[in-house]
Amino acid sequence: MADEIRERLLEQVKEQGELVRKLKAAKADDKEDSTICWDVETQLESINHDLMDVSYVCGWVPTTKDALLFDFCVTFVDNQLSKWPHLQRWFANVLSFDEVERNAFPEPKEPVNSLVKKVDKICNLCLSDRNAIDQKIADEVEKLSKLKAQLGDKNAAPSKLLLKTPKGTRDYSPEQMALRLGVLDKIVTVFKKHGAETIDTPVFELKEVLTGKYGEDSKLIYDLKDQGGEILALRYDLTVPFARYLAMGKISSIKRYHIAKVYRRDNPSTAKGRYREFYQCDFDIAGQYDPMIPDVECIRIISETLQLLDVGPYTIKLNHRLLLDGIFAACGVPSDKFRAVCSSIDKLDKSPWPEVRKEIVEEKGLNESDADKIGMYVSRSGGVELISELREDAELMKYESAVKGLESMELLFKYSNILQVTDKITFDLSLARGLDYYTGVIFEALLTSDDIGVGSVAGGGRYDNLVGMFDSKKKSVPCVGMSLGVERIFNVLEAKLNRDGVKIRTTEVEVFVATAQKNLHEERMKILSILWDAEVKAEQSYKKNVKLLAQLQYCEESGIPLAIIIGEGELARGEVTLRDVASRAEVSVSRAHLVEEIKKRLQK
Repeated sequence: MADEIRERLLEQVKEQGELVRKLKAAKADDKEDSTICWDVETQLESINHDLMDVSYVCGWVPTTKDALLFDFCVTFVDNQLSKWPHLQRWFANVLSFDEVERNAFPEPKEPVNSLVKKVDKICNLCLSDRNAIDQKIADEVEKLSKLKAQLGDKNAAPSKLLLKTPKGTRDYSPEQMALRLGVLDKIVTVFKKHGAETIDTPVFELKEVLTGKYGEDSKLIYDLKDQGGEILALRYDLTVPFARYLAMGKISSIKRYHIAKVYRRDNPSTAKGRYREFYQCDFDIAGQYDPMIPDVECIRIISETLQLLDVGPYTIKLNHRLLLDGIFAACGVPSDKFRAVCSSIDKLDKSPWPEVRKEIVEEKGLNESDADKIGMYVSRSGGVELISELREDAELMKYESAVKGLESMELLFKYSNILQVTDKITFDLSLARGLDYYTGVIFEALLTSDDIGVGSVAGGGRYDNLVGMFDSKKKSVPCVGMSLGVERIFNVLEAKLNRDGVKIRTTEVEVFVATAQKNLHEERMKILSILWDAEVKAEQSYKKNVKLLAQLQYCEESGIPLAIIIGEGELARGEVTLRDVASRAEVSVSRAHLVEEIKKRLQK
């Protein structure tokens, strides 16, 4: 009886599933028909024209109207966006936000512009006729789920598991990991050359340790669910945990490096090497030292590392937070808005000045004339001569912070010349580094090759007050440091290797032990034991009997330099055949001298 009920349920599930498929197919057909509606195309053409001069529907900030238009495009015109280039550019911008972020877009501010009215009209025109079929599909899917549930847990899965990595993360193949480990080894070599020791800190911190340190970027911190009294968050960088470590341990001086993963709820872009989980490689010098001596060494370390990794041409931009404060003051920015304006200026590497200017005026509350003054400064860059030019600015020189900032930059250029990095640096007034904790010199390295668009690959600066924020007596420990964006470096090097057709070895095996006849696998194992005892990296096939040709082909494909071949004749003579895999030359070697001969060949 139970079997009959189950059979009927299975039949009902099949019929209901077919109904759902037919409804979805009907919706898809309707969608295809609606996209070629003349009236819709006319209105999209008009919207495309209006988007020519703005980033979003309401101007320069995304709103609920952008979310509405985005949903419309996904439903009706996703595969036809190439007809309208400005609409396509807008769509790509909104697509960079995830669904949660799009749902959190704010309502538009009054007054409503003509573009908003066009968006409302086109969405209402096409979406109203689809409500009925959408509701019907939802109802029938619910019925299907209930029928599946009646069959028991084994068949009740409401949907298939979509196997994917979380947004902003990725898996790494053996080839990619071999490249990564090689890059990290070279970076550690540079850090150790400069006398650094290493530490580690927890991947999560108390939320209050991290908040208030990153300015506007604090919204990118990953919060963790309360697990029993402690409010925690994943670390955003390695610098704030380092400052907490110094304050907890009452450490007043250390030169340390730290290589570990950090987490940011950012809008990921794999093409630009921007992820939500990624490695940082930090080098920091903490302690009370003479001005600019530790700072210039950090710049030298960035230069050495990029040259060692052979990533191509690069430049290191320099600026000073005190100088920026003096510029803001000279431009009429209230002191309580310095950091907020700094966060906006920090976006100049991603957004043009008109967009940044609009943000400064509309969101940060500066008047247009003050914003224009800032624009005159941040458009300037050069070498040591820029220091002299700025000193001729009488208005700027009224502010002590600007005077001190220029004195520090002059000393930095002097030391840079001594350490032979002057040809790699640029004094750039648009560099701001949006994080709140910077107090002095700031720097950022960018790759300058035309075919590379990954943004900055290293950055850092001086942060003298961060440790004091964690100390009960507000005792400060001056610090300066740098961080390498290794994910972006990995992407650049990986693309370069692929372009050149270079194959990366994924193992370090030096010798493969092969057999020429059947039932000699125990002899292979005896040889392997001898090699492993001698610290030779070696392996064999895990099959008892395998063709010799297959074993030798594996050696060639894997890049293993040497192969030992054992046959019945070699066993009788107490010898093995040693084969050079690349040249295919073979020699007989006595087992007593095998390790010696292998090591001699590997040293060549």
